[in-house]
Amino acid sequence: MQTATLCILIKGLFSLSSGFSAEISVFVQTGASVQLDIQTQELPEFDDLSWKKNISENIVKYTSESKKEKRYSSYKDRMDFNNRTFSLTLKNMQKTDSGIYRAIAAAESDNNIVTYRVSVIDAVEAPVLTVNSNSSSPDPCNSTCNGSSNIIISFIYDSSSCSPEEVISSDNYILRLSCIGDSIMCNYSNQVSWKTDTKKVNELCTAKTEKHEEAPAFPPWVIFICLITLALAVIGFCIYKRKKGTEHPTTILFQ
Repeated sequence: MQTATLCILIKGLFSLSSGFSAEISVFVQTGASVQLDIQTQELPEFDDLSWKKNISENIVKYTSESKKEKRYSSYKDRMDFNNRTFSLTLKNMQKTDSGIYRAIAAAESDNNIVTYRVSVIDAVEAPVLTVNSNSSSPDPCNSTCNGSSNIIISFIYDSSSCSPEEVISSDNYILRLSCIGDSIMCNYSNQVSWKTDTKKVNELCTAKTEKHEEAPAFPPWVIFICLITLALAVIGFCIYKRKKGTEHPTTILFQ
């Protein structure tokens, strides 16, 4: 799986001289890989350099004199260690891998080089976007965006004016509903992933509005009756004229 360090948030500067480093927060998707770097090009002299999880759990130890590394069982089969940059790559991360990771350079005393707080979280599920296409509804262009963390956004589509709406849950899931032209987009995201559901609404909203505006002033049955009445009137008038012509014939006198 491709290595990816996702959404790194640096909370502060760290000082090697004091042996203290601020935590660097890293969010990684379940099943992905994460690379933890030393974050400095100059290291103090050390006898060995170790990566540890939660203070006591050893992951790998590199000895400067022998230039050899020792891998420990907890991550032995799913880690890579670079003996030049001293970066650590952990693969196929699971939620149980969340925790504090430290690089420690040991000489006369231990020197904490860098500290990471790694959080492994699942990718978001696809959001559900619905557009109310019920012609009998008073709001036929009402749109609803639904995320899996029980957050919902609704608004009425208006192609001339569409302001995006956004909701953030307590666990930092973001649901956003917006529109461009005749498209409505529902975006759902967290620190490691995002998914979008998009719908074209010209057949549902715009077309429905245009059809309503172009509707004839009279129902078809009224127009039909008017045409039949007009035709009967014309026929009746013709019959009347013919009868009047036969009742007063024209007399021609021959001299």
